[in-house]
Amino acid sequence: MSATTDRVEEIAAEAAAADGADPLDEAARIALADGGVDVVAEDDAFALVHDGDLSLVVRPSARSRGLGSALLGRVEESYGGPLVAWSHGNHPAAARLAATHGWVRVRDLWVMRRPSARTLPPLEPPAGVTIRSWRDGDAADVVAVNAAAFADHPEQGAMDEANLARRMAEPWFDPAGLLVAEDASGVLGFHWTKQHDDRLGEVYVVGVAPAAQGRGLGKVLTLAGLHHLVGLGVDEVLLYVESDNAPAVAVYSRLGFEHAAADTHVQYRRG
Repeated sequence: MSATTDRVEEIAAEAAAADGADPLDEAARIALADGGVDVVAEDDAFALVHDGDLSLVVRPSARSRGLGSALLGRVEESYGGPLVAWSHGNHPAAARLAATHGWVRVRDLWVMRRPSARTLPPLEPPAGVTIRSWRDGDAADVVAVNAAAFADHPEQGAMDEANLARRMAEPWFDPAGLLVAEDASGVLGFHWTKQHDDRLGEVYVVGVAPAAQGRGLGKVLTLAGLHHLVGLGVDEVLLYVESDNAPAVAVYSRLGFEHAAADTHVQYRRG
């Protein structure tokens, strides 16, 4: 690691401990690790920009001194194109900073959680459908289903085979936890689960091909992943869902997931 990356990680860790939410999401961390990010780092604050996505973090002990506003001003002067930024955990200081600089709140992303102690219904795939773990050779089919399922999604829809391989290179990846639904026609959908640690699992991505929708595969795949994660012994499973995606929220709620107001990530766009 470089000295700059070390400082970024140090400040991010302090912010996560103070705020209860990691200020860097997976995309930002991958970009930082791969060198695909522009970094402006000071002793007590940093800004990362990758693909028009800004992460700005101030060390908790150095807040309320104007460092965040000054750093945001520098970023705004340097980048003339569109910019978005996430406030992980809907931090009040981020809302004030956004308002001061004329940024607009455009998305709310909910974290929903489910305790593993809650009983799961049995897994009953539709007739003719098999759910199995990842195999070598599935990449093209999974990418194609993902592209069709998330055609309108600003982040997930852009995944190609290279990005899939990059995510699969992460230490947490387990091929047994990437579940694929198929029938005689081919791959219909997938549920990529993620185990963070011994305690926590995640519904990482659930995608169903548009042609296969309406058969209850989204619920079945989600349930299959939950059975997998609970079988690993995690205490809790979380997922991320757009707050205005009422059908998905309804499915997850029926499966025992709940959302607390504090578990909200807010995206701002430069006005």
